Parts: sequence; C-alpha cells; structure tokens
Amino acid sequence: MEFNLQKTDGSARLGVLKLSHGEVPTPIFMPVGTQASVKALDFNDLLMLNAPIVLANTYHLYLRPNDEVIKKLGGLHQFSKFPCNFLTDSGGFQAFSLNSNVKLSEDGIVFKSHIDGSKHFFSPQKVLDIQYNLNSDIMMILDDLVGLPASRERILESINRTTRWAKSAIDYHNYKKQSVQEFGGALNNHIFAIVQGGTDKELRQASARDLTNLGEFDGYAIGGLAVGEPNEQMYETLDFTTPLLPTNKPRYLMGVGTPRDIIEGIARGVDMFDCVMPTRNARNGTIFTHSGKLAIKSPRFKLDTKPLDSECSCYTCINHSRAYLHHLFRAGEISYFRLASIHNLAFYLDLVREAREAILKGEFAKFYQNFITKETAPHQSKD
Repeated sequence: MEFNLQKTDGSARLGVLKLSHGEVPTPIFMPVGTQASVKALDFNDLLMLNAPIVLANTYHLYLRPNDEVIKKLGGLHQFSKFPCNFLTDSGGFQAFSLNSNVKLSEDGIVFKSHIDGSKHFFSPQKVLDIQYNLNSDIMMILDDLVGLPASRERILESINRTTRWAKSAIDYHNYKKQSVQEFGGALNNHIFAIVQGGTDKELRQASARDLTNLGEFDGYAIGGLAVGEPNEQMYETLDFTTPLLPTNKPRYLMGVGTPRDIIEGIARGVDMFDCVMPTRNARNGTIFTHSGKLAIKSPRFKLDTKPLDSECSCYTCINHSRAYLHHLFRAGEISYFRLASIHNLAFYLDLVREAREAILKGEFAKFYQNFITKETAPHQSKD
C-alpha cells in the first residue's frame, strides 16, 4: 500500500491512498456497507457518487453468509460487484454491542451470535483470516474497545490488551505475506492498528507509542471515541493524539460522525472517516443540506418544487423535488430510501471533496471558519 501525503494546510492533510482496487483521495468519507451493501443502494449508485472505498462489517459477514462462502464467490469485490475498495472492521465492536453474553480473554473474544445464539471465538489471527477470505483492501485488527465513561484501570487494561493483540496480528500478517506461495493472499490486504486510551492524554500517548513501536502497520486508526464522551472532549483528544501518529501513514477516525465532527477531524489531521449517519438519517427522514437539516416529512414541503439542496448536483437533486421526496416518505415508498440516501451520501462526499480543494488552495482555515459559521446558525433550513 502506498500513501502519498501531497500537501498540508495547518494540521489538515491532502493525500492519495493507492490500493489494489483504485486510488482513494484523502481526506475521505467511507459509506458504510455493513452486509457488503450500502442500505438501499447498489454498486452503480456508489460509482455514480464517486465513492472510492466502502466499509463492510467482518462480524456480520462472518455470521451470514460466512467468509468461506464469500471466498468461494470471489471475495467481496466479485460477490458484490463493487469494483472499488473495501475496508473491513475487525468485528470486535459488534461482538460486544450486539451481545450481552461476551467473554473477554487474553486470547480473544467469545461471543454469541445475535442471529441464532451459537458461540464463536474471535482471536487476532481469526479476525485476519476472515478478512483474508473477504479479500478486504484494508483490514482492521482486533482491539479491546471501551465505552465511555470508564475507569482508568479499565482503559489501561484495554490499551495493554490491544497492544498484545496488535503484536499477534502484525506477526501473523507478516508471516502470511512471507508465505504467500503456500497460503495465497495477504499481499494486497493491508492492516491498520487501532489506538485506544479513552480521553486520557497519558494513556493515548502510551497506546500510540506501543503500537508504533511494534512495526510497520499500513495505517493507524483512532478508536474508542464517539462512544459517550462530549464532542469537545473528542476534539481535544484528537488534538493530542494525531501528532503521535506517523505522518507518512493514513489516519482513520472510526465511526465518526456528524458533518461537524468530520470537519473538526480534518482540521486536526485525520484522513479517513466512516459513519452510518448519512444513510440512517436519510431513512428516518432527515436530509443534510448546505443550509442545514431538513425534516422531509414536514407538511411545509408538500408543495415545495425546489431540490433538496440548491447547492447539490446529485442524481436526486437534479431530478426530483422536495415535494416528491416528501410524498414518497409519507407514502412509505421504498424508492424514498434510495433517493434520500443518494443525496445524503453525496452531501458527505462533497463535504470532504470541498475540504480537499480548500487544503490544495491553502485556504482550509477560511473553509473551516465558513463551515463553523453555518453550522452554528439555526440547524433547521429556512429554504
């Protein structure tokens, strides 16, 4: 994997990530395709949106249809027919969040399937084997995540266990790459380590130091944020965490977030983001626009012939009115989910594109201030 850092503007970074299924300009937002599918969209929609990378979920795909099945069908790219890149998470978050009966050990995680209650075990090596079968372009290693607030003792336990698992993962991955003729794969699958530590500066420093001392990971993620702490604490944590990470490696803030969170992350040197918010909010009737959020179910849109966002050139805004989307939502039409999701993802992808352009011009500070001024205005669009 190659990451070319092309320009910086303050702490904001402009780069290109070169993967086996195409280049990814950074900063980038990755649509969430949990089941190897972004809800309500197909791969043509994603190509129309110019989405160069999608996130899929290791836990869910392991349980259904199973990674061995996907391997037999050609990996995620052949299975889904999405020709661009996939990042897959480790599945550890879902093993915790979807199950009340989870056993954590030094070797991994024992959990019950949320589908049928069957027991399963995720070790650092097992998680990578699943992702090799999926043929992910970027694979997240298994980490011990902690929701906030949490005791300092629990967070310390988390970073120590995460480091031990990371050592197992990088040793195993290097072994697989060296044994490619015997085992196949691994050469085009790249691994990211995950920095933990809650909002504690000392523990974040310890986690980043320990992980960067293990060897050459292909990138570094910042995990354990947006899990209950106030936004300002998350931003402060990013302030002292991103400088601890190698400048020549991509930085990924996991599971974040709102448009404001993304711009704040870019301002602090983050390169990659993912979140279910644009598609989930679309399905629930919330539309993101340059003038604020729209509640499309509101009666005031019944006769509104304007597009969802006058500054957007997505398929939905070019072809359909607010009145039509209002009607589809109120009528429960399935087509609403697709059209609204297309627009919200276009808004997010345009947001990071505009940030890239501002960094390239050396005008990110101006772009940031303009965004914050709009963001702190009343949230409900008055268009």
